[in-house]
Amino acid sequence: MKVPPALAGLPQPLYFFDGQCVLCSRFVAFCLKRDPAGRLKFASAQSALGKRVLAALDLPGDTLDRTILLLEDDRVYTRSTAALRALRHLSGPARALYPLILLPKILRDPIYDIVARNRIRWFGRLDSCLVPSPQTRDRFIDL
Repeated sequence: MKVPPALAGLPQPLYFFDGQCVLCSRFVAFCLKRDPAGRLKFASAQSALGKRVLAALDLPGDTLDRTILLLEDDRVYTRSTAALRALRHLSGPARALYPLILLPKILRDPIYDIVARNRIRWFGRLDSCLVPSPQTRDRFIDL
C-alpha cells in the first residue's frame, strides 16, 4: 500500500512497534545497536504519531497490537515483510536473514502471526513504553 499524502514528509524508513511489548522493544534495541548509520527511525504504537498513522491508513486502533508497520520508499509494509525489510538496514549477521523475504508471504506471515499472538505471554509486557537513551533519542519520532 502507498503512503497516503497525509503522511508525506515523515522520515523513512520509519518502524512502528508496540512500545510496551518486551519482544518488540528488544527488537528495536537490537536494531539500534546494528544500525550505526542511524537510517531506521522508530515510533511506538502508543505515540500520537502511531495513532495518526493508523487513522491516515484507515486501520483499526488496535492494529499495532498485532502487527508492526514499516514506512519505507513511500510504501507501507506489515507483518513479516516489515520485520525483514527492517533487517536489511542493519550491519552484521542479522542482515543475512533478509533473503527470507523471497519466501512467499503465505509461508512467512502465519509464523509471524503465531509469534504476534503469543508475544505477551511468552515475553511479557512493560509497565510503560520503551524510553530511548539520550544517544538514540533522535531516532524516535513522535510528531
